[in-house]
Amino acid sequence: MGDFGVVKDISVVPEVHFLEQVLERISQGELRVPKFQRPFLWRPEQMLQLFDSMERGYPMGSLLIWETTMQLESLDAIGGRSIPPAPEGAKVAYVLDGHQRLSTLFGVLHRSADAPQSTQQEDWMWWVYRPLVRSAHDGVRYRHWKRGETVPGNFLPMRSVLGTLDFLEYARKLSEISDSREEADRLTTESERIAKRVKNYKVSVVRMEGGTLQQAIEVFSRINSSGQKMRPDQMVSALTYGNIGSETLSDKMEEIKGRVAGSGFGEIPIMTIFQTVLALSGEEDVQRDTSWETMARKVQSHLMTAVENTDRILQEVVEFLRDEVRVPLARLVPYNIQILLLAVFFHFSEKVEMEQRAKLRNWFWTTSLAGTFAGATTTQVRNFIQQMKAFALGTGGLNYSGERARAFPERFDLRSARVRAYLLWDLQTFPERKNLDGSTANVLEQLATAHSETYRHIITQSGVPGASSPANRIVMRTPPGVSIRQALIKLAEEGRADILDSHGVSLASIEHLKTDEFPGFILARQHEVAARERQFIESLGIKSADKEAGEADIDTE
Repeated sequence: MGDFGVVKDISVVPEVHFLEQVLERISQGELRVPKFQRPFLWRPEQMLQLFDSMERGYPMGSLLIWETTMQLESLDAIGGRSIPPAPEGAKVAYVLDGHQRLSTLFGVLHRSADAPQSTQQEDWMWWVYRPLVRSAHDGVRYRHWKRGETVPGNFLPMRSVLGTLDFLEYARKLSEISDSREEADRLTTESERIAKRVKNYKVSVVRMEGGTLQQAIEVFSRINSSGQKMRPDQMVSALTYGNIGSETLSDKMEEIKGRVAGSGFGEIPIMTIFQTVLALSGEEDVQRDTSWETMARKVQSHLMTAVENTDRILQEVVEFLRDEVRVPLARLVPYNIQILLLAVFFHFSEKVEMEQRAKLRNWFWTTSLAGTFAGATTTQVRNFIQQMKAFALGTGGLNYSGERARAFPERFDLRSARVRAYLLWDLQTFPERKNLDGSTANVLEQLATAHSETYRHIITQSGVPGASSPANRIVMRTPPGVSIRQALIKLAEEGRADILDSHGVSLASIEHLKTDEFPGFILARQHEVAARERQFIESLGIKSADKEAGEADIDTE
């Protein structure tokens, strides 16, 4: 086929290849995955769907590769299989789009016979089978075998279909396990049909040749056909490859993410870290959707310093949030932009005064309760960054006196910043909750591994007005068969006000539980909890809402 386009010194050619030929290039080290690509992320069911689509003759989308003499850091294993180094002096092709699909196909179809098979996902996910008997697959054409016992003989291992000797060995085993010659012939014919499908499967390849990495990525950003576009951080990471040593920007950001998580604060989203790197490099348009090539050119000379600063500054941000605002976990920060803006402050402030810290604490609570950053536009984010810079440099202030806290949330949903703000208040107000047996509930440990499951429903019946309210949830461990409602009634009858107080549950509200007045209980507890939260809000000098409860908007990133 002829060229369909040229971008400066790079040619772009559409081609069609047998899948077997493409996989052979990987096994020879000639087709490689650059390190700036995402790691393998597909779920096991996605792997099975790919094989099902191939058998049905569906196209799997074009692969995008770039042939160049430029040496890029690349993966030494694909699909769980080691691959040899790139041939010296020869052109090497790098996969820019199609890593997940090629890893699946190479890892499964080129699986070695002695590769480990166990109940561990990292092993069984690469062993894909095709049941040859219709009753065995029950409409699901491809299967993983996760159990420890022997795989049924009529399950064709897909690793056998490309190798002639491997396939003949499997056909021989079919003859041995079959009850009759007719059954053996039928199973062998079906396995041959499937193997032929794979051997004859063709893939579309868009091959780019020559040019620079930046040009190749620019082409990719224009003609990406996989439906799963590069994230902005991955795009800039690829475009700035080589500016921060042998590691990519993505590598560095993953290290930062790991260090923050290792501190016990949990994981900060990669996009937040990426936007922080941009902001600390001097860029203020950190939320744009396009022109990442221009962005990469603007920041690449400052990138190494910005990454190092981000690593250091985010540790300061975490310490401030955890020690002074008393935010124990990253997942409870109402808006990720708050992390970014705090990083901007600590980066540009030469010396942080106590008065500034107090204002930052108030700023955090005000913006969290008022929903200041909900749906923030690119222009608004730029203005927020400029305002925080001015505050850090002492040339401006943080004036949010006009903001008003949103009402107590009517629905418990952690996708709502208002609910997260409520939880932060709740954790500070009730720091030592007691279980039914008097032991202390480790709320933070549960929150670190779970979300809404930590806060259990008191009233579990469906259709009860107010059942979705945070007032209908507490954190308490009970014995099997004992509900939270039963536990609260038992504690009230035993006079254990100390345990009830540790959860903010009053004896008066429990009277409603005793008579099965469930809406009355929820409303009574909502009045009590909302009133206590309102006292906290007003103690900070923040205006409270003009009504007690309101909708919990889904407004987090």
